[in-house]
Amino acid sequence: MTLYSSIRMAANTLQADQIALQVIGQNIANANTPGYIREETILTPAPSHRYGGLILGLGVRVEAVIQKIDNFLEERLRGAVSDKTSAEAQEETYLELEQLLAELGDTDLSTRLNAFFSSISEVLNQPESRSVRNLVVLQGQTLASEINRLAARTNEIRAAVNGRVTQMADDINRLLEEIRTLNIRITETEGGSVSKSHAVGLRDQRLAALEDLAELISIRVEEQDNGSVTVYCGADYLVSEGLARQVEVAENTDRGMSLSYIQLTDTKSTLDTTAGKYHGLVYARDQILGGFFDQLDDFAQTLIFEFNKIYASGQGLVGFQQVTSQEEVDAVDQPLNQVGLSFTPVNGSFQVLVYNRKTGLTKTTDIQVDLNGMGEETTLEDIAAALNTIDGISAEITPYRGLSIQSTSSDLEFGFADDTSGLLAALGINTFFTGDSALSIGVNSQVAEEPALLAASRGGIGADTENAVDLARFLDIPLEAQNGDTLAVLYDRLVSGVTQGSAITQAVAEGARTFEATLRGQKLAISGVSIDEEAVKMITFQRQFEAAARYIAKLSELFELLTSI
Repeated sequence: MTLYSSIRMAANTLQADQIALQVIGQNIANANTPGYIREETILTPAPSHRYGGLILGLGVRVEAVIQKIDNFLEERLRGAVSDKTSAEAQEETYLELEQLLAELGDTDLSTRLNAFFSSISEVLNQPESRSVRNLVVLQGQTLASEINRLAARTNEIRAAVNGRVTQMADDINRLLEEIRTLNIRITETEGGSVSKSHAVGLRDQRLAALEDLAELISIRVEEQDNGSVTVYCGADYLVSEGLARQVEVAENTDRGMSLSYIQLTDTKSTLDTTAGKYHGLVYARDQILGGFFDQLDDFAQTLIFEFNKIYASGQGLVGFQQVTSQEEVDAVDQPLNQVGLSFTPVNGSFQVLVYNRKTGLTKTTDIQVDLNGMGEETTLEDIAAALNTIDGISAEITPYRGLSIQSTSSDLEFGFADDTSGLLAALGINTFFTGDSALSIGVNSQVAEEPALLAASRGGIGADTENAVDLARFLDIPLEAQNGDTLAVLYDRLVSGVTQGSAITQAVAEGARTFEATLRGQKLAISGVSIDEEAVKMITFQRQFEAAARYIAKLSELFELLTSI
């Protein structure tokens, strides 16, 4: 080995130690920097040279400065972040629903239900009292208002969640553009596949942007040989080297509400994401809140129609002088089960009672409703014609295709009984509740204005309270339309669906948080900076640097000795 090669070897050592100490200083300086990945100096033996019959080394050289990172762990961590944010979005929605129901409070829906049916029971004790009947109306209005409030508030929460979905498109586009820009800068800095060193600061930024994107949507990341990354969402790529695809907001109508979805701008295909905040919000909006809204609607529709079917067969303390149907049909000359009524009547009949105040006599007439699918089917025109054959009343079809019935004398009152067809409830004649959904349920204004019309009797106008007996226990009557379930069961199912769903979602969210924390601990062990470890490395390289400096000093002495000979 020549003296010059020895000096060269020592210089290589000093340079390598200097770079290693700089990397250690970088690590210590960023020990508490969020998202920083620990850097590591890769040292390799310098190329050797031949000296006579010997092959001698030239010391050490720095091959690269790289990030200490486990890419597989990073991919798992991004997946865990997506799962967590999706679960937390659903967890938050369930908590809002639980607060909305306020099941343990004094103003919850179950309290309103019990108060309403208890007020009907009071009619049995004081059948002649108009004030007691008025209390039934007031409790019914309170119950209907509570159902209205739940439905409206659910829609408000859905609208708020939908607004967050809409805003998310801008965040996704911003992150995609940031990743695309960093791809270009990283490949330029690293020189494509030429350099083995990492553009560490830029890679840290890109890693943070990828994690932010994973919070919004589920992604898959593949690093290319030139240092850029390709980002996929499902089968669609979002970023490829220096290209980024944009997303946009599309709208669709669901349950009467305009809802937003995020789709790719170029193909108009919806993002195929299985996790992330976007997935969690869409699921919360469409499944959790939408499902609750559907259940509430089903509960309200059952209450309206099934309660009205019983109620419509009863009579009040007084009869009607005039009544107009709450519902209208699409066509007056078509079968009544095919004219767009919210509730569908069936084959059967109902009775019309005409009561003469002067004589105290009641005349009963049966009206057939033929909807058995054979022969001529009953239309609204047929019902009006049949009613017009009854002495004491007249019927006509309104301009809006409803049915109006009136008494022909001030001495005559009329009522209804024994409706086996459900037609009166479907048309909204002699009913207590109006509407056909949770948003539209209300109390019949005719009963609200005259509580004496409350149909508590079944044996005739003002005769008894037999109908009130069935109405009072309606909450626990098995309903054929609900496969034998009662209204109480439907309500319990509505509430338990929220509480059980909330408990499950909270458990899933907590599990996702724990799993993410575990992966972050593993990442910290691999990529985090340990001050103690860096201090040990610093001392090692410092000693090595000092030894190399002494070695050069000795070589310098030898060189001076050589030149002095």
